[in-house]
Amino acid sequence: MTEAEQAGATRPQDDQVWFGSERVARHEKVGRVREVFDAVAPRYDLMNDLMSAGVHRLWKRALIEMVAPRPGMQLLDVAGGTGDIAFRFQEAAGGAGDVIVCDINQAMLAVGRDRALDGAAAGAIAWVCGDAEALPLPDRSVDAYTIAFGLRNVTGIERALSEARRVLRPGGRFFCLEFSHVAQPALADLYRRYSDEILPRLGQAVAGNRDAYVYLVESIRRFPRQADLARMMKRVGLDVVRWRDLSGGIAAIHSAWRT
Repeated sequence: MTEAEQAGATRPQDDQVWFGSERVARHEKVGRVREVFDAVAPRYDLMNDLMSAGVHRLWKRALIEMVAPRPGMQLLDVAGGTGDIAFRFQEAAGGAGDVIVCDINQAMLAVGRDRALDGAAAGAIAWVCGDAEALPLPDRSVDAYTIAFGLRNVTGIERALSEARRVLRPGGRFFCLEFSHVAQPALADLYRRYSDEILPRLGQAVAGNRDAYVYLVESIRRFPRQADLARMMKRVGLDVVRWRDLSGGIAAIHSAWRT
């Protein structure tokens, strides 16, 4: 998706936005996305393992290494309801970090809380139901902001990026791990066929929901290309914007500073 197309899909005056390959009323998208994640929440982490052959764990490790957790550091993890990033952050911080997990989906948060009660988390984690486009946090209140595989699901990407900048302290870091766009033609063709033919079948077999994973594939294709997302980040005032391709561009980590 080009930057111009994405901007057209996210302007406040535009009454319709993309939900996968479908145009829907702006006010409907949040509910449609919530329904998708309500349906897949119990098998979400298992599906991540299956559809990436476990490679998502390496991508998340790379993200945590870039965040560089330390004792006393405060992290806001947005769209991280199952706790995967939060638990990794706390482990790297020796259980002495401060994490707020904010997710719009209660079913995903319930999975994360259950995992924490089962001993997956070292250290305290706050679980907050909230919208990435209207974060329930004060200005300049966190040291780092992460969003992993969630930015493509928001209605207004630039609005979410603006909110990220708002809640970061001066000197704070922004990190987005997201499925992205493969540049190498042979790999891109192979990845497209895998996405079209295998992922929906996995979704049906494991999560019992083919349509949710058709949406996942379509939402990835609608997501801005690496350079376009970087320009969006700069427009909202994030500085020193960079990105790092992972697995040939199947995923990418975008990072920036809040000055």
